[in-house]
Amino acid sequence: MPVELVEQKPEAALPVYLVGKDTLEAAALPPPAIAWARANAFSGEAGRTLVLPGEGGGLSGALFGTGDGESTLALGALARALPEGDWHFASDLRQPDLAALALVLGGYVFTRYGKKPGKALRFALPEGADGAHVSRIADSVFLTRDLVNTPTSDLGPVELEEAARKLAAAHGGDISVIHGDDLLARNFPMIHAVGRASTGAPRLIDMTWGASEAPKVTLVGKGVCFDTGGLDIKPSSGMLLMKKDMGGAANVLGLAAMIMAAKLNVRLRVLIPAVENSIAGNAFRPGDVLRSRKGITVEIGNTDAEGRLVLADALALADEEQPALLIDMATLTGAARVALGPDLPPFYTDDETLAADLAAASVAVEDPLWRMPLWRPYDAKLSSKIADINNVTADGFAGSITAALFLKRFVEKTPRWAHFDIFAWNPADRPYGLTGGEAQGIRALERIIAERFA
Repeated sequence: MPVELVEQKPEAALPVYLVGKDTLEAAALPPPAIAWARANAFSGEAGRTLVLPGEGGGLSGALFGTGDGESTLALGALARALPEGDWHFASDLRQPDLAALALVLGGYVFTRYGKKPGKALRFALPEGADGAHVSRIADSVFLTRDLVNTPTSDLGPVELEEAARKLAAAHGGDISVIHGDDLLARNFPMIHAVGRASTGAPRLIDMTWGASEAPKVTLVGKGVCFDTGGLDIKPSSGMLLMKKDMGGAANVLGLAAMIMAAKLNVRLRVLIPAVENSIAGNAFRPGDVLRSRKGITVEIGNTDAEGRLVLADALALADEEQPALLIDMATLTGAARVALGPDLPPFYTDDETLAADLAAASVAVEDPLWRMPLWRPYDAKLSSKIADINNVTADGFAGSITAALFLKRFVEKTPRWAHFDIFAWNPADRPYGLTGGEAQGIRALERIIAERFA
């Protein structure tokens, strides 16, 4: 890990002073630091780092601009901006846990294919921060990022199962997997239909952990390891990031890692339909009618709307158990990105208390989320002339909402359900993470689960 948090401040640790925009005089800085800042036109603008010279050509510290001070995660930029060595915060922090987490997340580099690690920094754990909690969250985010960043050549359905097995073994969880044609025998026909054209057999991964009498929390993640679009094939430009189409699975595994590492008092279940939407002679077709686990028949209007099909079978299974909380996460629609962009995932729920809690948690931990409506009048757009439902609408409007409404049909018994339509990717470098795979929503969910369900 390029950024190491240490409990005791190293003797030679250099100070980092946080300076708001145009607050240089009020920042309680040493006079030489103020003079150096003025000479370098540093006024506390957001994200700028200014290293302070010391005696004999060394360093005496650094200034970091916090701008209007709205984002604690912006401190992650220090992981790449500071020279190697030992550092500590010399300024008071509003959210010490989040500041420490920002540093660690900002130092992440995906090195599996030869990329060099980042700078090695040691940072004194800020006063008031819970180092164990920060490490659990960071490790889980890194797991999610690593999985999303790994190309399908090394992370197909087989390898995704292996990743889930490794996580379960690390925390004493149990895991079972239904493979290939056994999906038909066990009544998961839509998972089978979407994945049957791939050389990597489709499968349903089912992981459980925790005391059986504890509140049941079930996480369902879309595990489409690559999506060609099927016979409704995507253009080449549309496939460039399709290795991340298992981002929902990666995120629920990251959230599961947080829950298990914290030993929360829940009965955790993780369901991942792991498939590759490929093209072959046995691929499912536009116009086919699939029977779902729930018995609902689905006309295929487009084979590129496959994620909701595999999620539907998994959600139907989860709903049979009526957990206290049911969460599904999926890189489901481009419409969500059109509506809210890559940084702000929408979520859908009918539970007003859960929605309010999620909104508050997302702000508290700087894990952006935005509630979108399950607008029931749009449900009619999914009608079919020959089946119970179509997997897409004819007009293309409100794509994220209608996808959520499609999924809602498969959740009837569970009192609290929320669907997250995530992107799972940073399209540009951010202070807390480089371009690449990203965890979205799971830090807010971890807070909610720990406070309300554990």
